[in-house]
Amino acid sequence: MRKLLDARDIAPRLTTGAFILNSGLTLWGADRQTAESVHGMAATAYPFLAKLPPERFTRLLAASEIGLGGALLAPVVPSRLAGLALTGFAGGLVGLYLRLPGMREPGSIRPTQEGMPVAKDVWMLGSGLGLLCARSRGAAPCRCRRARHHRGHHCPRGRR
Repeated sequence: MRKLLDARDIAPRLTTGAFILNSGLTLWGADRQTAESVHGMAATAYPFLAKLPPERFTRLLAASEIGLGGALLAPVVPSRLAGLALTGFAGGLVGLYLRLPGMREPGSIRPTQEGMPVAKDVWMLGSGLGLLCARSRGAAPCRCRRARHHRGHHCPRGRR
């Protein structure tokens, strides 16, 4: 029987998945003032988002966070796929940090006190990249004709 997850993938998937799922569930019921605040920050960093009404944007963001958090927590979703989604999401958050005025010390990448809540999302980018680099479970079997390699391992000399 094939393993669904490597043990090393469990911790980053649980921590990021629970964090993002909680954020999405909290944002799902956001009031108008919260929606306008979240939308305003996002639209400042990414001007194309200004076209969306604040309530719609916030609801879409919440749904995305719920979906991503659920995918990270679901063991049936391959780690590489979950890592790809997490890397994209976290990359957007890091972009938000880099683009918003007042988030960083002048001339530096170091966060200000206001930037700390957004800057800390860099850990999710690292987790996403780590999951993205996870071994593939669906790789072709070894063809080196050596019996010991045919127990689900890949040939150390590469594919032939």
